[in-house]
Amino acid sequence: MARYRGPKSKVARKFNDPIFGPSKAVQKKPYGPGQHGRGRRKKKSEYAIQLNEKQKAKYTYGVLERQFANLFQKASRKSGITGEVLLQLLESRLDNVVFRLGISPTRSGARQLVLHKHILVNGDVVNIASFTLKSGDIISVREKSKSLEVIINSLTSNRSQKYPWLEWDDSEKSGRFMQLPEREEIPENIQEQLIVELYSK
Repeated sequence: MARYRGPKSKVARKFNDPIFGPSKAVQKKPYGPGQHGRGRRKKKSEYAIQLNEKQKAKYTYGVLERQFANLFQKASRKSGITGEVLLQLLESRLDNVVFRLGISPTRSGARQLVLHKHILVNGDVVNIASFTLKSGDIISVREKSKSLEVIINSLTSNRSQKYPWLEWDDSEKSGRFMQLPEREEIPENIQEQLIVELYSK
């Protein structure tokens, strides 16, 4: 499966946002990467601002260009505000929900757990990271995978983060996808309207 394998700190500094998780590089160097990172930059065009926001969303959720375009088309066909529906579709991806539940500390790590068949959906193994969850779906860790150190450590350190659209049962190591999240419940710093404007051109 194709995915971004490049330098993450460089990308995070480009957007001045720790989109891959806590980043010491962003904290220490709150300016763009490269030899001109500290210099004065010319004012960005409207298109550049919109493109920047789309790229930021892609990197945040670990989605490739064609996948993202397909998700936007799907969102535009649904009822509701297109930008909000797009974020809801991104949030309902299996890899993202595994990350949100705290089973993995990062989305890329969550994607690996899914691909290596450590995750069940409604009792069945699903190894497709982009699998779209529906309200009421149960996401759980396979019995033989519950002792994995990476999962135990993640669940221990991430229990403080709770999301109103997800429910977690620590004794069973399983969670329920309750419903699609409202926009104000999604913590990502993304201006989705700019993405809609970009695709509407």
